[in-house]
Amino acid sequence: MRAQICLRVGMNDNFIIPLNGLASGESRFSWHAGKEFFEAFENAEILDADLDASVIVEKSGRYLGVDCEIDGTVTVACDRCLEDLEMPVTADVLLSVKYGDEESSEDHQEGEREIVFVPEGEAELDLSQIIYDYVCLSLPMQRHHEEGGCNPEVIKHLSGGEPLEQEVADMNNPFAALKGLIK
Repeated sequence: MRAQICLRVGMNDNFIIPLNGLASGESRFSWHAGKEFFEAFENAEILDADLDASVIVEKSGRYLGVDCEIDGTVTVACDRCLEDLEMPVTADVLLSVKYGDEESSEDHQEGEREIVFVPEGEAELDLSQIIYDYVCLSLPMQRHHEEGGCNPEVIKHLSGGEPLEQEVADMNNPFAALKGLIK
């Protein structure tokens, strides 16, 4: 028979899973990550956040599997107009927790799961760095509003009065830089 525990954890618990006393079977945790979470990492790119992390921990003997689903939005500056841009974030994190030294294992993947090493006797597993990393990696390299969504006054000044669509077309054309060389 499997034990099932569901906990709602606040920011004061810092995304920590208590390893000591964790019952065999399935345990559930959930956390909210807001602006303060990213400020703690001194991240200046993420201006605001409204993220929920739902975690299912499966313990069986010495095996510890952690499945984390991150869902919500973050606010960043638009690359074109520098106005606030709300971006959706969805990330699934699959971890296998192994006890011992990281150097003793050559493999850091176990199928689809990433291996996280915890020193023997460690009482807690802190997921804050992992959640932070997966959220940052889920964001696209270019962050901008949908076509026509940027602040028109800013775009007018940036484009020198020319329509932005031509600049976007030029950015997507690898030969656009060469067009001014031949006269």
